Amino acid sequence: MPYLLLVLLSLAAIGVGGWLSTRQIGAMTSALLDGTATGVEVYAGQSWVVLGAVVLGAGVVGLLLALALAAAKALVPQSPPEVVEAIDRSAEQEAPAADEADDAEVDDERPMAVDSPDEPVGAASAR
Repeated sequence: MPYLLLVLLSLAAIGVGGWLSTRQIGAMTSALLDGTATGVEVYAGQSWVVLGAVVLGAGVVGLLLALALAAAKALVPQSPPEVVEAIDRSAEQEAPAADEADDAEVDDERPMAVDSPDEPVGAASAR
């Protein structure tokens, strides 16, 4: 998914940068040839052309990076997936029942009253 996103965004950047640059170059050229060019058209147009070229260049770099990633992935050997046997869960379902029985036996062996550290020894049995 990230690889596909890199390719798509790179193509979009190439398209937007190319459109921005060619539109401004066309507008500047026609205004200069007609003799109606103003400072705003010429100087602002140059800034837009530079911005479009930067976006276009970023798209080309992204596309080259995607190509390099694809080539690197093709060079890395892929190991075949391992076949794993199915796990028998029936033995695991029977085991907790035996553990619960052991816990019940341990609970029966615990003393009912416990002396607290503040009371003298044997005070719990006098209650």
